[in-house]
Amino acid sequence: LLLIDFQNDFMSPGGFGEQLGNDVSKLRRIIEPTKSVLACARLAGLTVIHTREGHRSNLSDLTSLKASGCTSIGKEGSSNGRSLIRGQWGNEIISELKPLDDSETIINKPGKGAFYQTDLELVLKNANIDTLIVCGVTTEVCVHSTVREANDRGIQCIVLEDCTASYIDSFHKVGIEMISAQGGILGKVSDSKSIIEALVR
Repeated sequence: LLLIDFQNDFMSPGGFGEQLGNDVSKLRRIIEPTKSVLACARLAGLTVIHTREGHRSNLSDLTSLKASGCTSIGKEGSSNGRSLIRGQWGNEIISELKPLDDSETIINKPGKGAFYQTDLELVLKNANIDTLIVCGVTTEVCVHSTVREANDRGIQCIVLEDCTASYIDSFHKVGIEMISAQGGILGKVSDSKSIIEALVR
């Protein structure tokens, strides 16, 4: 089970996403179905991996392109600290979906895709994992980037439609359609109910 970027920066009031003018309630509505999938995955003994997007405090891993596209990265956005910086409040995984313990891997990524400049591929290879159940935000950015990276590596992704979301509803809809188009060119699409039923069999 791969949980992409369920962090305060994107999910919580006062975080980076809201500071950019986005309505975080559109993302928060997937918390409950994702909690149910996570609980079931833990009971079934699935490997659980969390990702979070963030940068070193000195911004040495922030590309000039990304910096120019979003000048608020690393800035003090509110009383909650610096945006998209590791170790800050915004980089913490939301309390509802926090890792149980060290058995659940956290992948810290500087970019949108979870494979770029991380050890996710090694973690999956060592655990002999070739299929990912994917939940997270946002559908069209970090989820899509990760699914595409996985697909190129021969890793099947099952993206849960009700456990992924965007600040822009139409982006979520099109993003999901693109994944399953042409017989599943990028992966498969399912939902929390179907996955839970499959896991408890």
